[in-house]
Amino acid sequence: MELNDYSSGDKVLLAVDCIIFGFDEEDLKILLVKRNFEPELGKWSLIGGFLRKEENLDQAAIRILHHLTGLHNIYMEQFYAYSKVDRDPLERTVSVAYYALIDIAAHHEDLVNLDTAHWFCLKNAPNLIFDHDDMVKKAMATLQRRAQNKPIGFELLPEKFTMRQLQKLYESILNKNLDKRNFISKVISLGILEKLDEKDMTMSKKGAYLYQFDQEKYNRKVEEGFNFKI
Repeated sequence: MELNDYSSGDKVLLAVDCIIFGFDEEDLKILLVKRNFEPELGKWSLIGGFLRKEENLDQAAIRILHHLTGLHNIYMEQFYAYSKVDRDPLERTVSVAYYALIDIAAHHEDLVNLDTAHWFCLKNAPNLIFDHDDMVKKAMATLQRRAQNKPIGFELLPEKFTMRQLQKLYESILNKNLDKRNFISKVISLGILEKLDEKDMTMSKKGAYLYQFDQEKYNRKVEEGFNFKI
């Protein structure tokens, strides 16, 4: 018969790992760091750290992300816990995983505390330590489900963007080509965009109209959800 007092329980480490997705107007990317300590010295890893006694998990994720990257006020969402007994060869460690979404261009200068960090296109990302590859796959599956039920864009796009940029973002997340006419029609029907009088003249002489999200309507759709399967 097991005792239920605190002294009878095994002690394990609790870690937080952050899958940081970014968008550079063309591709969805992931921020990785080259590990500078054993085990797996010199190999690529997710950004992570350990929970402190005075923190809850969200506070730990925010602290770790800010301390290692200089980033703050970033959208993050907890999505899974990893507890395989031998997942860390050094100590028994349970890891709670978060994914974060950022606009690379807006935050590029903020990455001041992590000189070993590098952005990789998801398709060209190196193999990662421990079970971090599994974390990335599950984070992507979670992000794909979210993209079809709630709007994604505020966190990954600049304040003003073209419809092409928005479509490229969704194509990168869903990993498939989307019909331009159907995509525009679907997005416009959501009622979360404001078409501006300004144009982006960098891609063609004719230019492309710029859009921005209506913050209030966007947040309402995040709460209510929708069906964005196209």
